[in-house]
Amino acid sequence: MLLQFGELAKRTGLTIRTLHHYDDIGLLRPSARSEAGYRLYSRKDITRLHQIQALRGLGMTLAEIGAVLNGPDLALAPLIDRQIQAIDQMIIKQTQLRYRLSNLKEQLMNGEELQLDDWLKTLELMSMYEQYFTKEELADLTFLQADSKAQKEWEVLVREANALFKTGESSSSETARNLASRWMQTLEHNTAANPEWLAKLNTMHSAEPTFQEKLGVSPEVVEFLLEAFAESKLNVFSRYLSEQEFAFMKQHYAREMKNWPQLLIELEKALHAGIAPDSEQAKRLAQQWLSMLQGYAGKNPVTHEKIRKAMQNEPTLAEGTWLKPATLHFLEKAVAALMGCA
Repeated sequence: MLLQFGELAKRTGLTIRTLHHYDDIGLLRPSARSEAGYRLYSRKDITRLHQIQALRGLGMTLAEIGAVLNGPDLALAPLIDRQIQAIDQMIIKQTQLRYRLSNLKEQLMNGEELQLDDWLKTLELMSMYEQYFTKEELADLTFLQADSKAQKEWEVLVREANALFKTGESSSSETARNLASRWMQTLEHNTAANPEWLAKLNTMHSAEPTFQEKLGVSPEVVEFLLEAFAESKLNVFSRYLSEQEFAFMKQHYAREMKNWPQLLIELEKALHAGIAPDSEQAKRLAQQWLSMLQGYAGKNPVTHEKIRKAMQNEPTLAEGTWLKPATLHFLEKAVAALMGCA
């Protein structure tokens, strides 16, 4: 059985323009043509068209459909997984919206006075949070939840940070160093020492003015706290370094340590994936750490040894850095493997 172009369009409900497009991009080409040059579609062509329409129903692009139909059967599996994930995310968002609307209805039925601006603000914040965190992650980030104990602790820290910043206090002062250390340790605790959550929060604070307003600190105050936190670590290192070594480190430390969170994320991923410390992947991470160390301490092995000694003797150097003992052990073994093959 062969169907002409117009008849196929009529039976399938597709437009002639759509079938022309499928032909032009090679997605569905007729098996034959009549003597007059008309396109003729076989049963095999019609079966392929049904497959195209079914995959379109899954939300796939025409390019993805072409890859699936022209490739092995397994090519469909990852695309289906992606569609399932997209549907799962849609279900989560719809469930969350239903929950909020139910709460609003309950307030209305109980005759409670609604502060619409506050309610809309809460919806706006939750929608923003969900662009960065999953529902499960948000449940653990209690300091983002209104009226939680963790949020009240943050409100105290925020007031202290803003007040200190307004006085023009130096980031190297003892007061600034102590406040920054408390700030980072509290943040480390509230993110369950998960460096990936820290990275998401940093991204959100940089990109979302609404979150800056909610948290109550500007990017300038955050930068001040980061500088003070670096100064708190430098204050400890100064007891182990010569005047010249410390001068070099003080000049470069804060800049280089901005690379630490992303490196830590990669180290934890490698550790959790069971990557061997002497693998090429682990050695690459060790090389990144070594480059960072050389960036703020120079290339003298004697200086490096002093820094290692300080890290061993001074537990406070690890506080507020999201560095877990298991991750440090993995890094040390990776560095040893790297140095052993150098």
